[in-house]
Amino acid sequence: ALHSLCFFLCPFSECSVKIKTLVFPIESNNSYAELVPLKPLQLKAFTLCMRVATELTGRREVIFAYRTKEVDELNVWRELDGRLSLYLRSSSEGVLFQVPELGALQTHLCVAWDSSSGAAALFMDGRRSLTKIHKKGHTINQGGKVILGQDPDNYLGSFEAKQSFVGEISDVNMWDSVLSDSTIQDLVSGKEVPRGNVFDWETTQLKITGRVEVINREM
Repeated sequence: ALHSLCFFLCPFSECSVKIKTLVFPIESNNSYAELVPLKPLQLKAFTLCMRVATELTGRREVIFAYRTKEVDELNVWRELDGRLSLYLRSSSEGVLFQVPELGALQTHLCVAWDSSSGAAALFMDGRRSLTKIHKKGHTINQGGKVILGQDPDNYLGSFEAKQSFVGEISDVNMWDSVLSDSTIQDLVSGKEVPRGNVFDWETTQLKITGRVEVINREM
């Protein structure tokens, strides 16, 4: 949206839009970024989108983690075999998607889920996966912490370096509804769409711990 507006106002590249990017340079058990939500994560549906790049292979790495004091409520992983997965409420079995592996080239990634049907789907650069069913009738509970870079085995603790994220993450937005396929495609292409009402990357507060670099990159 900002990129489109910038082009309209400055069609000959006389201005640019900067977006903050989180760089996780090395494996660690103490480096992460906490995201402060705009509203409580009491969710019966969501769409979570971000831009991701990572060169790690051959091990599991966490991409997004939301945990309350009691339990993991919402996790997104890159699995050992390269599949991407969604876990709700510490499910021993999440939903896994066989998709092109994440790599050094930036990928726009979205995960969407709806409690009423249990429908879960994944989008990569605007292309939609098949639908899988997960946790029909479930509610994601509020009161926890959202972090990027680590998988907390208890409340903001017990991190393992071998599960940490290495690479870069930016443009993290989350809505408390399932966005339409066309809206997600518009988001990828930079068209104006409603900003995330759970996380809006332009305004969401970040709390950085350890070795995480915040880079302002021009779009």
